[in-house]
Amino acid sequence: MLKCIIIDDEELARALLKSYVDKLDFIVSEGEYENPLEALSILKSTTIDVVFLDIQMPQLKGTDFAKMISPTTRVIFTTAYSEYALDGYELNAIDYLLKPITFERFLTAVNKVQTTTRNITDISSQTITIKSGYDLHKVRLSEIYYIKSDSEYVTFYLDNKKIMSYQSLKSLEDSLPPSLFMRVHRSYIINKNKVQALKDKDIIIQDHRIPVSATYFETVKKELFS
Repeated sequence: MLKCIIIDDEELARALLKSYVDKLDFIVSEGEYENPLEALSILKSTTIDVVFLDIQMPQLKGTDFAKMISPTTRVIFTTAYSEYALDGYELNAIDYLLKPITFERFLTAVNKVQTTTRNITDISSQTITIKSGYDLHKVRLSEIYYIKSDSEYVTFYLDNKKIMSYQSLKSLEDSLPPSLFMRVHRSYIINKNKVQALKDKDIIIQDHRIPVSATYFETVKKELFS
């Protein structure tokens, strides 16, 4: 089930999108907001799959608000002004809906979200086998927060434990799916879905600060925070 929120300063526009959501059995609205800033709390406390986001709003433009949203949350822009389409696509929005929005066009956009989310979920549910000494650990990719290299060993950081393995970070980088993992430092690979923030030159995952080297910094910003 996809979870969405609707942000638009026009009540009729919010009501129309909510009525479209209610027609489908694979998506549910977690809230409708006139002011985008009021939606920040739910985006921090709840996993939201997609935001239907108006662009031209008096409190804050949707294109500016989109930069505050986690890169794992999909954005579908909604607006009456076609000239904003380029801005939307430059922000990696999954789709752009021009008002008045028909149900058929709405459904096309939602199906894009469902397809991309399913692909990511399928990859995340895959497992890898980690050899640690004489032990073998089967771990879901989604359980891995980040991987740190230390000399000839790497340490896998999971939710509530660590696993050390004798292998190189380079061999892991080549074997892990790039849609889910990325190298951010000569000593670190991170799970993109676990990233919470970028502060100065550090990625924040849980309470950990992971350094981003100059080599990878622009790529990290563009891929995770654009």
